[in-house]
Formats: sequence, structure tokens, C-alpha cells
Amino acid sequence: ALQAHRAIEPQFASAIEALESAVAQVQDSVHGLHQYARHTELDPSSLATLDERLSQWVSLARRYRRPPEELAELHAQWKAELDQIDEALDLAALEEQERQSWTAFTAELKTLTRLRQQAAPRLSQAVSDTMQTLGMQGGRFEVALQQLDEPQAHGWEQVEFLVAGHSGVTPRPVGKVASGGELSRIALAISVVTSRLGQAPTLIFDEVDAGIGGAVAHTVGQLLRQLGHDRQVLAVTHLPQVAACADQHLLVSKQRSGAQTVSQVRAIDHTSRVSELARMLGGSDRSEVSMAHARELLTP
Repeated sequence: ALQAHRAIEPQFASAIEALESAVAQVQDSVHGLHQYARHTELDPSSLATLDERLSQWVSLARRYRRPPEELAELHAQWKAELDQIDEALDLAALEEQERQSWTAFTAELKTLTRLRQQAAPRLSQAVSDTMQTLGMQGGRFEVALQQLDEPQAHGWEQVEFLVAGHSGVTPRPVGKVASGGELSRIALAISVVTSRLGQAPTLIFDEVDAGIGGAVAHTVGQLLRQLGHDRQVLAVTHLPQVAACADQHLLVSKQRSGAQTVSQVRAIDHTSRVSELARMLGGSDRSEVSMAHARELLTP
């Protein structure tokens, strides 16, 4: 159509030449493709192999719930993780690491054993001395270190506390020979000796005054007060000498409520405290003597 108008519109000449060149190039390309197709034979076996691999690829994508295009990245990630595991399974490296760890562990064990051997007699003597002031005259506290056949996480020896409540008795494990009151007093003695080392913010003593009275009870109260300087101490006591040393006095009472017995705890003020200490001193009869004694106990 443009050829027919070439004579009328000379500007079409350049466009016609470009189109003719493009047509020639397309014809050459078509001819080349036909030649390639005639000389190329499709291998049915190769096609089947490719089809099988493609099916496996799609199946893997479905199994691992990933788009097929992400499988290559997932494969690379897992391969890197397996390489790290293989490196960790290097037997020679693991054996060397075990040897170094054992050397460091045994060095720490020896240090711990040495420190325990140094501290055990000092702690034993200090607690034994404190026991003498708590109504356990002649009592003895010992820290026994028993060597183990194999080291444990807590060290190369078993640590056991032994106690004799009075003189002439062989020390035995504290949990087997001490009564409730003795156990509380031993715990008090240990707490006093180690007061600057302990981490417990609250210490509770029950029946720490069992079987004692008079000056010993006052000593127990003073030791409890000393412990209370840097932590909270709660002591259940029936002795006015111990109760008078407290910063705060809580009165525990029981009342019947229908078919049940209810325990009540309430803080008491100074006046009520004097009256309660007098009751603890002389029973329900709060005489002037017992009231005066109670006020004396509260006098710093």
C-alpha cells in the first residue's frame, strides 16, 4: 500500500525501506529456525528424566510447604546447618575440648576442697562457741568432709553437719539427733556466725526458746535482734525475754468461730505489749510486779 503512494508522498520512501529490511530479517530468522528444527532430534529418554525430576521437585515443594522457587534456598540453608553439625562431630576436637574442660573442672574442685578444709574448723569452732550461750553447754558442732569416689556437681566431697547436744556425746548428723528446739538454736547459731554471708532476706525460727529460760532466753533474744539488723527475722516464742527484744510484737490468738477454730495475728502497741509481756511472765494474773517487770524488759 505504501509502495502505491511512494510517488505521491516521497517521505514514505524511508519508511518503506525500513519495513523491507525488517521483513528480510524476519524471513532469515524463520529460515534459520526451520533449519535448526530439522537437524534437532528430541530424546524421549531425556524428556522422561526431566519430567520425573520436575515431578519430584513439585512433590518436595508440597512436602515442605514451600513454593518450588524457594527450594534451592532451603537446600542451601540445610546444607550449611549439616556442615556445622559435621564440624561439631569432629571427634578429635571434641576429645580436646573434653580434656580442657576436665582440667578446668578438677582445678576448681581442688580450689573448693582447699577452701572447705580451711573454713570447716573455723565454722565448727564458731558455732560451737555460740551454742554454749544458747543453753547447750558442752555441745559441739562439726563440719565433716567425706571424700567421694567420683566428683559431683557440688564438689569432690560430701559436706555434713554433725552435732552433739551436750558433752560426752559423739556428734551425729544434725537432722537425726537434734530436737525441734535444739535444731532452731543450732540454726540460730549458724545464722549468727554467717550473718554477713547469708543471702536470705527473711529468717524464721520456731520454738527457738524450747527448754531454756532466764539469761539464756535473753541471749537468744539479743542474737535474734542482732540478726534483724540487716534482714527480717520472725521468731515464734513463748518467752517474754525473747519477745521483748523484738522491734515489733505480733500477738497470735485462737478463737472459736462456729465449728471452726480460727487463728488471728495482730500487731500490738506499747501499752498492750506491756500487758502481754506481763501475762507471759505471770499468767493471766497481771500484777503490778509482773507489769513492772514487763516494762523493765522493754527498757533499752
